[in-house]
Amino acid sequence: MKLLNRIIFLTLLAIVFPATAQNSSPDVLIKNTVDEVVAVLKQDDGIREGNQDKVLNLVREKILPHFNFTRMTQLAMGKNWSLAGPEQKKSLVKEFRTLLVRTYSNSLTSYRDEVIKVKPTNVSPQDTRTIVKTQVIQGGGKQPVPIDYSMEKSNNGWKVYDVTVSGVSLVTNYRGTFNSQVRDGGVDGLITALVEKNTSMKGK
Repeated sequence: MKLLNRIIFLTLLAIVFPATAQNSSPDVLIKNTVDEVVAVLKQDDGIREGNQDKVLNLVREKILPHFNFTRMTQLAMGKNWSLAGPEQKKSLVKEFRTLLVRTYSNSLTSYRDEVIKVKPTNVSPQDTRTIVKTQVIQGGGKQPVPIDYSMEKSNNGWKVYDVTVSGVSLVTNYRGTFNSQVRDGGVDGLITALVEKNTSMKGK
């Protein structure tokens, strides 16, 4: 699980979009920034030594704007999304975003020598959704890990709404847990569980 978290977060970091992000194709956005991100990971001693403030600042400033967390939360909730009121939905999105940030920011300091390869993606001007396929090449003769980004086009450019690692969807992976918590305690019960989880992870 730790390896999976590290791989997911490493590839999330590949999507540190430049200022011209909304004018670029999704695969070019990722490809153009991989080298830059890897260089930061190798050179920033603070991140490598586990400085959580630096890690969280990097995530909030560079990554969060390029993910559609509302869409991700909706997919993770599945049919239960319709049971939530407007304020509950805001709380769910906020807590799910916090959960993902805290879960994967802890993996950032573990980066060493992995290489990310981005496959070309054919996207037509009229397309509003696409999947960008990548591979994480690990050392030690280990098998490459395939990671697919589900992306959709918005007024602000392409946004990620799901990440699939070795065939396992990030949002689908949470759906079972969310369904169980809603079944046992309703939407408010799920929100409470997310708040408690995020509080327990704070500072780790």
